[in-house]
Amino acid sequence: MSGLPIDPDLVARHNAPRARALSDDYDALGTRLARHGVDIDAVTAKVAAFTVAVPSWGVGTGGTRFARFPGAGEPRGVFQKLDDCAVIQQLGRATPAVSLHIPWDEAPAAELRGHAEALDLTFDAMNSNTFQDHPGDPRHPLSYKFGSLSHVDPAVRAQAVAHNVDCIRIGEALGSKALTVWVGDGSNFPGQSHMGRAFERYLASMREIYAALPEGWRLFSEHKMYEPAFYSTVVQDWGTSLLAAQSLGPKAACLVDLGHHAPNVNIEMIVSRLAHAGKLGGFHFNDSRYSDDDLDAGSIDPFRLFLVFNELVDLDGPGFAPAYMIDQSHNVTDPIESLIRSADEIRRAYAQALLVDRTALAGHQGANDALMASETLKAGFRADVGPILARARADAGGAIDPIGAYRDSRYRAKVAAERPAAQGGGGGIT
Repeated sequence: MSGLPIDPDLVARHNAPRARALSDDYDALGTRLARHGVDIDAVTAKVAAFTVAVPSWGVGTGGTRFARFPGAGEPRGVFQKLDDCAVIQQLGRATPAVSLHIPWDEAPAAELRGHAEALDLTFDAMNSNTFQDHPGDPRHPLSYKFGSLSHVDPAVRAQAVAHNVDCIRIGEALGSKALTVWVGDGSNFPGQSHMGRAFERYLASMREIYAALPEGWRLFSEHKMYEPAFYSTVVQDWGTSLLAAQSLGPKAACLVDLGHHAPNVNIEMIVSRLAHAGKLGGFHFNDSRYSDDDLDAGSIDPFRLFLVFNELVDLDGPGFAPAYMIDQSHNVTDPIESLIRSADEIRRAYAQALLVDRTALAGHQGANDALMASETLKAGFRADVGPILARARADAGGAIDPIGAYRDSRYRAKVAAERPAAQGGGGGIT
């Protein structure tokens, strides 16, 4: 596939009958916002500048530990993954960068860069993989069944460290500037692992990886409450992640995955605390009912997503630049549609947070007026910012209705005819 995957003329034809309604809706919203001293064009410009990376693995069909049901036209290899990612960016105009997962996405760097540039894509943070074995790969002869960076065997730890350093070198060649490290290390039974020593081994391994970081790079430690280990996890919460980042140095920071928490955890407060410590590195956006469901962002609790962005907007200033990425598992939907929608929902939460009257909010907080403080916050959340999102997309050459345009393009049917059908798989993909 050469050039952009969707015919730009199709996007233009799809936008034409919708342009007048968008203009009317945008002008009407602008009039309402102006009554409150808000310049809609300024908000739209900020929304247009906000982008979030898509994960290469997100364009494939996910699954659970019970089963996986492949979708039509699944990408076979990293170059087809980039084609699918380009569709998401072309229509939604919010996802210009792709985050690769190694060794799943290994290929010659020059070929990867050339293919990405032809699709108007760049590369975001690299992701290492020591949470599963890689049979047949001579660089991974040892098993990660009982851990990787925290394994009791120094040879396994050395193998895992070397893999992460390889990811950095690949990222350098691709123009990436960060490495995200998530490990599945932990235990399933009380007594199986010495919790303190396991964490010490993890830190020692991370220090070796940290020492390999090039100038201008960042290292993100990602926590997860449980899974695949069910009794203890080596990096189980934001406090442990913070300890690691503080121990490693200024290039290290914490990555917050919205699905990696216990129910009712106040994620927006975690955001505030990590920012206060200067260690808020970035986010993996998704939604969940219980821990790591990896559902579409904003599909379950859009208010929580808004509250996270309320903190981010409040913190915004010189030098504040978290990394943003979507991390989802699409089991029953077309992954391209889910990622288009998620990127839009993330921008929606950002736009709503930009509309919060922060002067009024601070006044109500200072007066201990709980109800009016809540009402002021909710006024931003209740705002229908759809016209702002659509104008930002359309002005950048995207689709006013990106999912509608995608379906009209029949891209899924085209790639289904070109790509061999995948066979149904067993469990194990989570």
